[in-house]
Amino acid sequence: MKRIKLTVAYDGTNYHGWQVQPNGITIEEVLNQALTKLLKEPITVTGASRTDAGVHALGNVAVFDTDTRIPPDKISYALNQRLPEDIVIQDSCEVSPDFHPRHCDSRKTYEYKIVNRTFPLPLRRHDTLFFYRALNVENMRRAADYFIGTHDFKSFCSVHTQAETTVRTIYELTVAKEQDILTIRVCGSGFLYNMVRILAGTLLQVGTGERQPDQIPAVLEACDRMAAGPTAPAHGLTMVGIQFV
Repeated sequence: MKRIKLTVAYDGTNYHGWQVQPNGITIEEVLNQALTKLLKEPITVTGASRTDAGVHALGNVAVFDTDTRIPPDKISYALNQRLPEDIVIQDSCEVSPDFHPRHCDSRKTYEYKIVNRTFPLPLRRHDTLFFYRALNVENMRRAADYFIGTHDFKSFCSVHTQAETTVRTIYELTVAKEQDILTIRVCGSGFLYNMVRILAGTLLQVGTGERQPDQIPAVLEACDRMAAGPTAPAHGLTMVGIQFV
């Protein structure tokens, strides 16, 4: 028995998130079915990040155990022939039997992308949020700085979160604009349920002037979901990758 690690990219538009759900098809379900057929043994993958419905990924990570004799680095090639075009394995390799993508120390990076212009861009409708109102990017950057470090992010997670602790560490949070595309990029030790989308929604409020940058510390200290901004729509969010440390 050996443990295989997959690096998975996907367009989440047509899926009900990562985790197997009774009400619709998911990334995890498709991977399990394809691997089971390929390897001719029951396979259940374990993902590092259980992304929500509509969220995309460039480098999510999953592991599974197998007795296959297929070389680990060749599994990606064989599996991609059996997957739909909106899910692509970027890499496959063998890891130690005790490697678990959710229990290892890691740095996860997400990007939330916004098309900020008068009219939408049809080709970006699946992976960006269209936002027509003018945004003060400099104020958004000032607000972003307050999130860096270790804080209690209870104000920035869904009330339905089941995490044992709401304390997380943000290593980097940047706001950049290139032409009409604004990118909120955040790297942290881990993220609570809906945390990145609530951060994005709050920063958008700062950008429109509904909230001032220096109000962010008070929002963090409140530890109250009602104190933060709205949850930005899922389709603007992409999991960029995971660095295991």
